[in-house]
Amino acid sequence: MRNTIILTAALLTAGVAGLAMTSPALAQDVAKGQDLFNHKCAACHQKTGLGVKGAFPALAGDPFVQGDPEPVVRTVLQGRGGMPTFAALLSEEQLADIISYVRQAWGNKAQAVDPGFVAQVKENAHPQDKAPTVTH
Repeated sequence: MRNTIILTAALLTAGVAGLAMTSPALAQDVAKGQDLFNHKCAACHQKTGLGVKGAFPALAGDPFVQGDPEPVVRTVLQGRGGMPTFAALLSEEQLADIISYVRQAWGNKAQAVDPGFVAQVKENAHPQDKAPTVTH
């Protein structure tokens, strides 16, 4: 009986550890996402996420940013309005880090996205919207 309890505890501990390692919220590196955001996005959206009124939308508190992640990923990949496309500029991992950071920064409370989801959205884009894949 004692061995069964020890084995069960070990399996549960391993399972919990495995879940933590694969959880999308933990998989993305928020510090990398913040650094990438500051270098690639903050010139327009500002480090505060408040944007520039009339020119660049605020990301802080934005329901779009905190909603369904698919349109957010698609927007970052393909651009919108005057926004550049990032599909060919950044890897799926880098895009997931940035998007996850934005969805969780400045009081935003949305789940992280993982590189596989970014790749899936990219793959499902209409052919005219697809950009080359970055591999680095």
